[in-house]
Amino acid sequence: MRFIRLLAALAALFAFPLAAQADSVTVFAAASLSDALPAAARIYKQKTGNDVVFSFAGSPVLAKQIDSSGGADVFVSADEAWMDYLDKAGLLAPGTREDLLGNSLVLVAPADSTAKIDIKPGFDLSGALNGGRLAVADTDTVPAGRYAKEALTKLGVWDSVSAHLAPAENVRVALAYVARGEAPFGIVYSTDAKIEPAVKIVGVFPESSHAPIVYPVALIAGARPGAADFLAFLKTKPARAVFEQAGFTVKP
Repeated sequence: MRFIRLLAALAALFAFPLAAQADSVTVFAAASLSDALPAAARIYKQKTGNDVVFSFAGSPVLAKQIDSSGGADVFVSADEAWMDYLDKAGLLAPGTREDLLGNSLVLVAPADSTAKIDIKPGFDLSGALNGGRLAVADTDTVPAGRYAKEALTKLGVWDSVSAHLAPAENVRVALAYVARGEAPFGIVYSTDAKIEPAVKIVGVFPESSHAPIVYPVALIAGARPGAADFLAFLKTKPARAVFEQAGFTVKP
C-alpha cells in the first residue's frame, strides 16, 4: 500500500508539467525557421516562463494540416500564398496577420566544391551540374521551390535544368542533399546555407529574378490566449536580434 501511495504521489507531481505542456503555445512554421524560432522562444521562456512547441515542415504541409485538423495557435509561412490559403478559408484570427521576415535565395554547393557560378541571364547551370542533379524544394507547392523556379525561368535557364532536379519535401531536405554530397548544387535560402557548415554559397540570385521572399505570421482562429503574447514578442528587440543574427531581414 505504501508503494501504491508513493506511485500516486509521483503521478500527481508529474501531472503539473504535463498540464503546463498542454497549455503551451503551438507554432507551425516553415522549415527554414527551425533554428531561429526556437532560439527566440528560449529567450521568451526566460522572460515569461511560458513554453512554445514547434512543428516545422514545408509551408503547404502545415497549411493543409491546419485546414484539415487544426492543432496550431500560430502559423509562420515562407510565402504569402499559403497564408492566403488559410485566410480565404477563414482560419486566421482577424487583424493578426503581418509580415515578419524576409530572406534571399542562393545557390549552394558542398563545402569542398571549387565551383564559381556567376548567376545572370542565361548562365550555364546545366553545364555546371555536369550530369548531376539540382537539389530544390518542390517547385509546384513549396515556397523555396517556387521562388527557385521563378528565378530560373526569369533568368532563362529553367528549361535546361528542369529535367535534372532532385526534388525535396522542403528546403532543409534540399540543403541536406547538398551537404551529404548527393547533389552538386542546390537552391536554398541564405539563412539555410548559413547554418550548414557542409555547404557554401556559390551564387546569389538577384532580387529582381523572383518575388520578394516574405514570411507572414498570424494567429489561427481560436488560438490559446498566450499565443497573442508570443506573437507580440516576435516583434520585440530581443527576437529581432535573433532573426538578424540568423541572417533574416526583419520587417518593420
